[in-house]
Amino acid sequence: MQYVWFIWSLIILALWGVVYLLKKDSRKEMLRMSWITMPFGLTEPLFVPEYWHPPSLFDLAIKTGFDIESIIFSFAIGGIGTVLYNLIFKRRYVKIPHTERNHYRHRLHLYILFVPAVVFLILALFTPMNHIYCGILAMFLGGMATLYCRPDLKTKIWISGFLFTALYFVYFGSILPFYPDYVTLFWNLENLSDILVAGIPIEELLFAFTFGMYWSGLYEHLYWRKLINPIVLNQNF
Repeated sequence: MQYVWFIWSLIILALWGVVYLLKKDSRKEMLRMSWITMPFGLTEPLFVPEYWHPPSLFDLAIKTGFDIESIIFSFAIGGIGTVLYNLIFKRRYVKIPHTERNHYRHRLHLYILFVPAVVFLILALFTPMNHIYCGILAMFLGGMATLYCRPDLKTKIWISGFLFTALYFVYFGSILPFYPDYVTLFWNLENLSDILVAGIPIEELLFAFTFGMYWSGLYEHLYWRKLINPIVLNQNF
């Protein structure tokens, strides 16, 4: 099982590549958000071994808490989470006019961007909660804060939570038929709820849902973009 996590990370990276090829008009957005997400892979020591302790390349996770796989995984989910809704519902980005940016809801624009980080730090430092729950709550509240500032993203944020969860369910489940004991061996279920959904820890699905919620609207919030339906020109000959 030494290379399962590495293969798993390559699978999600391959999926990123498929989405990148299909969503030609959002490649710049995918790359931007993937580069932003990738450094979060360096937070793995917060979760290893408290949350899980997977075998990794060169045994880096066990020896240092860091691993190459988490960086690959973080890069991939950042781009996918940003454009998954747009890919399915055929939306594209346009800039928000400066006149709209002066709306009273945007007066907290900059502060709201930091909500997840602040929530995570408070929970991690001042509560005994497992860090995975800190992350889940931080992203959920980040999504709620985004909805206050950007109510136009309400549909995308909620639907993206379910879309990414469904995708993640299939992704996670893809490895279980080949390694059915992987979860029981490498997740610290005694420190968690010990609730499994089709063999998947519910914490993983909650992570997927809240990540899908928060990350789906971050590009629009960060770069002042909104979604529109693509214009289809009917040509009569």
